[in-house]
Amino acid sequence: MSNWYSESTPLERRTFWASFGGWALDALDVQMFGLAIPALIAAFGISKADAGLLGSITLFFGAFGGWIGGALGDRFGRVKALQITVATFALATFACAFAMTYTQLLILKAIQGLGFGAEWACGAVLMAEIIRPEHRGKALGSVQSAWAVGWGAAVLLSALVFTYAPADIAWRLLFALGLLPALLIIFIRRGLKEPPRAVASEKTPFFATLAGIFHRDVLRSTLIGGLFGIGAHGGYAALTTFLPTFLREVRHLSVLGSSFYLAVIIVAFFCGCVASGIISDRIGRRANVALFAGACIATVLVYIFAPLTNGEMLVLGFPLGFFSAGIPASMAALFSELYPAGVRGTGVGFCYNFGRIVSAAFPFLVGYLSDHIGLGAAIGIDAAFAYSLVLIAVLMLPETRGKVFEQTAATRA
Repeated sequence: MSNWYSESTPLERRTFWASFGGWALDALDVQMFGLAIPALIAAFGISKADAGLLGSITLFFGAFGGWIGGALGDRFGRVKALQITVATFALATFACAFAMTYTQLLILKAIQGLGFGAEWACGAVLMAEIIRPEHRGKALGSVQSAWAVGWGAAVLLSALVFTYAPADIAWRLLFALGLLPALLIIFIRRGLKEPPRAVASEKTPFFATLAGIFHRDVLRSTLIGGLFGIGAHGGYAALTTFLPTFLREVRHLSVLGSSFYLAVIIVAFFCGCVASGIISDRIGRRANVALFAGACIATVLVYIFAPLTNGEMLVLGFPLGFFSAGIPASMAALFSELYPAGVRGTGVGFCYNFGRIVSAAFPFLVGYLSDHIGLGAAIGIDAAFAYSLVLIAVLMLPETRGKVFEQTAATRA
């Protein structure tokens, strides 16, 4: 990261840290849920399938949030849309701490999903348009690594809170901390500016901006990108939503023990994001995704199905986290390079988040199948199938490495 970062302008660096901070705090809010599942099951007297539905509803509404958030960025500007979306998911997560019924929590998780999906779309396109083409993969891969930072913070907070507070109060304290991302808005307001010509014409109806990605010139990219999103998010959701529960209930690890195992995966995820960005800029988007997807399928199957000792699982956790990071780390650069400026935010938001509509079924399916074939088998089968869809999709997409965006070319001219 240091090489491209040292060559960056002050604006590029401010944009990087705003996007990095937003994604890290986004991860903090979202990953709290997976860590709190056992406590939520006990607090509300729900089944694993009901708990999976809470995760699914977040993903489902995240799909619409990403599409709408991307269009808001095209219509009104990336920075303004980023402020709105960060505030939305922060306030929704905070409100989850005060939910008194399962239905209330379900509604609040849906609102959180809207902000969660929209924030990524706005931040990713803002970064893609600010950073120079030769460093786009590395910069966006590094931004994606912020997910590991937020995930790690969630694990640490979870371990502390559940160790020192009763379970029925601990999960509420976790969600209350979700208000922290709102502080990022102050930084966003002061440090950033819109990329040149990034905002769509205000005369364009908002619905037309939403529908622009289905024009025949970009329809193929939209359909294949949507399939890519299904596989990427389906695999990640199937793996991570119930992974803490798998470690505690199947592998019989304590809260602190499972947190240590998760820590290995999280550090590896950070490294995988940075590595994927570097490799993507060197060998191209398609080859990079195929490499990480194939390796991820193999690693997931071994991690879940092989008769491993706890020590072997700890060691294998590093390649599991590393390879699972490479796919999401490549998506922002790849999707941004598939669309023209007027619908870039909408296209990126749709492709990245459309997968959440279908992948929203994966946590619920894992929870349902676990009652019949066991939790480990349910996670492994669902994740491997989802990552196979990524391989199919990437083989149908064009190579876009080094693409110069229209507004960048116009500014240089």
